[in-house]
Amino acid sequence: MAIAIGGRTRRLRRIVVGQEGVLLAAIVLLFLVVGALNPRFLAETNLQSIFLGNAYIAVAAIGMSMVIISGNIDVSVGSLIGCMATLSGSLAVAGWPIPLSWLVPIVASMAITSVMGFLVAYLRIPSIVASLGMMSILKGSLIIVTGGAWISNLPDGYALAQMRPLSVPMPVWFMVVLTAAAAAWMRYSAAGRAIYAVGGNAEAARLAGISRERVVMMVFMVHGLFAGIAAVLFATQLSVIQSTVPPNLELTIITASVVGGVSILGGTGTVVGSTLAAVLLAAIGSSLIFVNISPYWLRAVQGVLILATVLADLARRRRQAAHR
Repeated sequence: MAIAIGGRTRRLRRIVVGQEGVLLAAIVLLFLVVGALNPRFLAETNLQSIFLGNAYIAVAAIGMSMVIISGNIDVSVGSLIGCMATLSGSLAVAGWPIPLSWLVPIVASMAITSVMGFLVAYLRIPSIVASLGMMSILKGSLIIVTGGAWISNLPDGYALAQMRPLSVPMPVWFMVVLTAAAAAWMRYSAAGRAIYAVGGNAEAARLAGISRERVVMMVFMVHGLFAGIAAVLFATQLSVIQSTVPPNLELTIITASVVGGVSILGGTGTVVGSTLAAVLLAAIGSSLIFVNISPYWLRAVQGVLILATVLADLARRRRQAAHR
């Protein structure tokens, strides 16, 4: 009994002093400080903007976290979300059944990331190179096909992100449920643990009977699933869709994963941290406006957070190596 209580106490301590606890405390502190300086920051409309307008980033960061934990990265995710959002809206306007206009972009997203996974896993092309190439292909194709036109006259019932089951906005449902499900899968399933094993030490994982190729393919496919869902949420949050790639979206998603505690070197991290980091970044961006600071400073803040997180991760790894 004492052992079980001690184990739960240690787990609780790790959560409180770990990256998730730090991020949660930072979010609460930010809301308290900025809310005291400008009470309008805590207005319902602004809180909805923070959580609803950026929930799709948190969803995309779940898949990105898995990719980075496996020892890879995908810099094409912003272009992928922009293309899939445009595809979703185009299908809806063309008269396709609404469920298919949601489902087809998710399947297409998984197919595209599976191609990247094949290039990385079996052809041994570095993920940064494969995803840079895919980013150029997606961006160029989107402009060629649409010319950057806006998609309007979306049919009734298409706006998935504007629905409110049980009075809770749909994007919040997706963010919370998918984060919880992904966290449980990563922690308790053999496939989830294999991602950590491959990202931490691919050779040791191979000797343990884990196929790096299969794991990498699986990770990119799952990443495509989350990116596709994020694209549908992004496409359905407004009454129109702009057929362009959202600026700096891939940087924001990668930042959420890294600041959330995912090691850029692979092998460690959680999807819960990436979701909290996505909320924190959205809150920081909103708070800058309410305290009369240029929102362009958000990019500088993102850069500082990335550098600080990476340096902290390197220091942690050095301490672990010194104690071995």
